[in-house]
Amino acid sequence: MSEGNKKRCEWCMKDDIYMAYHDDIWGVPEYDDQKLFEFINLEGAQAGLSWYTVLIKKENYRKAFDNWDVNKIARYTKKKREKLLSNPGIIRNKLKVNAVIENAKSYLKLQSEGVSFSDFLWNYVDGNPIVNNWKKTSEIPAQTKLSQTLSKDLKKKGFKFVGPTIVYAFMQAVGMVDDHLTSCWKRN
Repeated sequence: MSEGNKKRCEWCMKDDIYMAYHDDIWGVPEYDDQKLFEFINLEGAQAGLSWYTVLIKKENYRKAFDNWDVNKIARYTKKKREKLLSNPGIIRNKLKVNAVIENAKSYLKLQSEGVSFSDFLWNYVDGNPIVNNWKKTSEIPAQTKLSQTLSKDLKKKGFKFVGPTIVYAFMQAVGMVDDHLTSCWKRN
């Protein structure tokens, strides 16, 4: 329990930043291409770290990556990559920074084929969130058959840092999967 006696999922009780993310973003269906692109890259940046580490740097990422403008990102030069790798506001991992650039190129290729990123992703759940009925956080899987399939298909399209665990976390974040516990106020 916390503010307003709202019962929340256990994982978000660390502080107000986490609770606000839980209450306002996590599990809310997102269909905007640019926001989905942002989230797939932020989830990739999380690999090997806690989500909180990325969450507190979210605004820094937005500034560093030109407000997630895929057209700009796809054209980043070596000089821009070096600037990103020296930016203390983001996770300065060469593979992760390069992945964002490659993901922008893959995103644009998908668009050139006449498919929006949103339609591509949401097609895996027939346009509607999968609502699970977990009672305890320990019941929530790290990945599913669906996240494995989507991961494989994203990789075929050229996306990087999209393993099945990252993809499942992404699906939760953008509301493709609703994993709020049955006792959470977001489920009522």
